[in-house]
Amino acid sequence: MGKQPGASGHWAVPHTADVQVEAWSPTAEGCIGEAVRGVLEGFADTSRATVVGEREYAVTAESDEALLVSVLEEVVYRMDADGEIPLDVEVGAIRSAGDGRGLCVRFRMADADTAVAVGAVPKAVSLHDLQLRGGPGGWTCRVTLDV
Repeated sequence: MGKQPGASGHWAVPHTADVQVEAWSPTAEGCIGEAVRGVLEGFADTSRATVVGEREYAVTAESDEALLVSVLEEVVYRMDADGEIPLDVEVGAIRSAGDGRGLCVRFRMADADTAVAVGAVPKAVSLHDLQLRGGPGGWTCRVTLDV
């Protein structure tokens, strides 16, 4: 299985003492959503997790990469501060936001204690080797999280 034109997906990449995810999609929003899904699959089985509701999150940033970091930092924050883990994510269209760009993100959340741990929980998003780019075949990203 590999990257197919017009498709979305993600995979974990072997990386020393961290978690690295690569994702792809026809759109930047889809790519960010796939990155979130890839990160979640790396540390939790949420198939039997208890749903606690939906949370919306608006973010603006000066670059596409900063948007990706902000969305993943929100995932880490929600786990740490609220004990919630996203079951799924919807990322709204990127739009102009003053001097930067913006996203509307909706998470369907679960109680983190009802998820089954399958790996180390991310503690922070690393800026090392961070990428989010568009091209003729769609968007790709790479992000590393400290565990």
